[in-house]
Amino acid sequence: MRVIMSGGGTGGHIYPAVAIADKIKSEEPDSEILFIGTEKGMENDIVPKYGYEIRNIKATGFNRKKLLKNFKTLKNFIDSSNKVKKILSEFKPDIVIGTGGYVTGSVIREASKKGIDCYIHEQNAFPGMTNKLLEKRVKNVFLGFEEAAKYFKRPDKHIYTGNPVREIFKNFKEDYRKKLNLSESGFVILSFGGSLGASKINEETVSAAKVLRGVSDVELIIVTGKRHFDSVKSALEGFGASFEEENGYLQAGNIRIMEYADNLPEYMMASDLLISRAGALTISEIIASNKASILVPSPNVTGNHQYHNAKVLSDRGAAILMEERDLDSDKILNVILSIGSDKRKLGCIVENCTEIEKIDTADVIYKHIKRNYGSI
Repeated sequence: MRVIMSGGGTGGHIYPAVAIADKIKSEEPDSEILFIGTEKGMENDIVPKYGYEIRNIKATGFNRKKLLKNFKTLKNFIDSSNKVKKILSEFKPDIVIGTGGYVTGSVIREASKKGIDCYIHEQNAFPGMTNKLLEKRVKNVFLGFEEAAKYFKRPDKHIYTGNPVREIFKNFKEDYRKKLNLSESGFVILSFGGSLGASKINEETVSAAKVLRGVSDVELIIVTGKRHFDSVKSALEGFGASFEEENGYLQAGNIRIMEYADNLPEYMMASDLLISRAGALTISEIIASNKASILVPSPNVTGNHQYHNAKVLSDRGAAILMEERDLDSDKILNVILSIGSDKRKLGCIVENCTEIEKIDTADVIYKHIKRNYGSI
């Protein structure tokens, strides 16, 4: 089977596509898989690392505030459609799977016009406009959250699959703590905000670090993001932290900082409490790892979809939702201290997270497509 995977812009779109592609390859090694992404997206770094070819098109979204900029968007759409037609003619895919981002629109649109069976995977609880428009063109919509179904119009096309995660979370917390040189019995907090980082989460975590620094039974890990590493380091040094370079990170007593962690799922498994944004992939990995979390949705995403993602967990008592606009210098610290000092409260959040259904998403998607085609 020849498969085109299309998704890009952020890791939340790219890693699910890679997970689905890996599943197809593992079950059917003779399959040929091609990725289509954008020229400047993260997919150009991530996809080749997993051994897949990627071709690029120009794809941008409409700007609702600066309408004149949409002339360029329209030109990109025409150019990308023509390039997609050429790729489809050359590669001749049997199926096309889109996992989100502006790039998916042109790919699914042109593939469906050629009569190629298409699928999309919607990671978020509140779907993006592109996927809502594409629903009529695809055979099925795979849903990362059941709550997303109400925003689509064709329930006969919907299949709840959950979201693919980058790593299967099977080992014990103790195993990862030993591997990562963390305390065996301490209360470990992990703060992260994606590959570029989240300035507000970093700011509040640094503020909390002023109190947590030197507390013997607490370890704080801050994954700053590339843009914020220097400012976080300077802020921590400003109140006495003296860092030493270790194996890919800086350590000052019970505080560890790094700009990025390729092995973030391992750090998640090693931790007791996570502080993070609420992207769909992050939510799925929190569910897979059964961890308590403080979720601070980004207010700068279309449709406020991170808020809807976080609400799925908070409504079930499986996470604490804190909107960025409501944060002050004490709120995250107070929640950390409350959870860290109350094992019953921590255990209740973890138990609620554990009760959320775990699905092998890539396997469900693969088997569904396999039933349609007999063999992939």
